[in-house]
Amino acid sequence: MENTTHLPTEILINELQSYGARLVDPKAGHESRRGGAGPSDHKALTIDGMTVMVPVHTAPAFESPYLVEKPDDMGRSRISRDGRVLGEVSFPLRPRFYERSTADGIPYSQIAVLHGKDVLATTVLQTCIRYQSRSKTCQFCAIGQSLAAGRTIAHKTPEQLAEVAKAAVELDGVKHMVMTTGTPKGDDRGAAILADSARAIKAAVDIPIQAQCEPPEDDIWFTRMKEAGVDALGMHLEAVTPEVRARIMPGKAQVSIAKYMASFRAAVEVFGRGQVSTYILAGLGDSREAILDICEKLVALGVYPFVVPFVPISGTPLESHPAPRPDFMHSILGPLSRMLVDSGLKAVDIKAGCGKCGACSALSTYERMLTK
Repeated sequence: MENTTHLPTEILINELQSYGARLVDPKAGHESRRGGAGPSDHKALTIDGMTVMVPVHTAPAFESPYLVEKPDDMGRSRISRDGRVLGEVSFPLRPRFYERSTADGIPYSQIAVLHGKDVLATTVLQTCIRYQSRSKTCQFCAIGQSLAAGRTIAHKTPEQLAEVAKAAVELDGVKHMVMTTGTPKGDDRGAAILADSARAIKAAVDIPIQAQCEPPEDDIWFTRMKEAGVDALGMHLEAVTPEVRARIMPGKAQVSIAKYMASFRAAVEVFGRGQVSTYILAGLGDSREAILDICEKLVALGVYPFVVPFVPISGTPLESHPAPRPDFMHSILGPLSRMLVDSGLKAVDIKAGCGKCGACSALSTYERMLTK
């Protein structure tokens, strides 16, 4: 839908992701989740051809200056700010594969969900060694909530994932898949279970897959995942300075930045430049300078730094933590998009995953503005 406002699209997306939006009809679009793993407390909205995840169930969203009207039967709606209509938006409709269940009665939506408009996403293991105690857990994480609420199952088998992926491609034209996992015990950090899952999915349907895990102890796992059918890899830093890491994710912070950097270097050799990415959550305490500094190092290695605004998820220790201001995000995403375009690392060239989808950050919209 055209954005008819004078606001550039990337600024509008930035503002919506920081402030969130109020919905006249909370049921608009397909159902969203409060709490839980992945982009929770969000709804997918398409603005000027870009599908983005906009917080709707968070504390800031209830006070947002942005209001989205009740959509029509085609999912079309209008967005206004402080009473002034800015333009049209649309909600991706409920995917058809959500209507189905496995032979043993598990709804497909408990095995994988639609993110953005054409991405299938799943958390293969809904448990994590880091989630056992509040002293170790990542303070922003809600992986255990989806499970406790009965919205998902603890372990999705390779066969279940293959069945759902095939249906999502055939029924809804899904274009790529993201598989993340809670970190299990063992030195592979989840790589083994991701490889098994990818192998089964690729045997059933031809879909590009991004796997996401912590850096495995042994770099051989990168080759094993690639050979199993994983096309792109995400290893997520989340926070980039030692004090913020120790405060926000005390368990995961035991894996040093140096280990991440060594693993990134090894992974790029296997998957190729631009096919390895990392998530960085802006707004948790890292300065603009610290984020851009590490992004420069990552880009030099051929790693795509997917910088997203932190969104406080209900039910987590950080549920009342403020989202970053749009001008803070702009001050990072402007220079970062220039860095990426100049280095030839662009979201559109990623084979699968969060960076390719781009719905949780305005970053790919900034890139698009530079390459128009």
